[in-house]
Amino acid sequence: MNKVFLIGRLTRDPELRYTGSNIPVASFTVAVNRTFTNAQGEREADFIPVVVWRKQAENVKNYLNQGSQVAIDGRIQTRSYDDTDGKKRYVTEVIADNVQFLDTKSSRDNMSNNYNNQPSSASTTPYDFPSQAQPSTTDVKNDPFADFGASIEISDDDLPF
Repeated sequence: MNKVFLIGRLTRDPELRYTGSNIPVASFTVAVNRTFTNAQGEREADFIPVVVWRKQAENVKNYLNQGSQVAIDGRIQTRSYDDTDGKKRYVTEVIADNVQFLDTKSSRDNMSNNYNNQPSSASTTPYDFPSQAQPSTTDVKNDPFADFGASIEISDDDLPF
C-alpha cells in the first residue's frame, strides 16, 4: 500500500503549468514539522514536494500561496530523468489525490490585516490574534447550528413517551 497523509504549510506559491494535451498540473513544497526536537531543543521540518493534477491544480493556484496550511492525502512516486549534463537524476514527490485547504489567501490576509491594525499594547504577543467578528444572522439555511442568544432547556418530562 502506498498512502501518504501530510499537514503542513506551503514554502512558496504554487506553480501551475499545462501539459501538451492541456491538462493542468501544479507543484509546490510543503513544510511538515517533525514531532520531536533535535539535540538543541529545536523543532525541525521536512520539505516535501507535492504535485496535483487537473481542476484541483487550478484551485491550488487560485486559492493558496506561500504560508497557506494544507492537508494532503496521496501517494509517493519516484521518477528519474537525465539532466543537461547527461547525469541521471531521481525525484521523489507526493502525488496528491486530495488537497484540503486549512486556510486560504483571504483568511490569512484578513488575519494579518486585523493583527497589523490592532493597537499595540504591552500584553500583545505574536500569538495573540484578534477574534474574527462573525456577522449575526437568523438564516437557518446558512447555519442551522447558529446561536441566536436563547438557551434551550430539555428535560425528560418534555418527551412524548
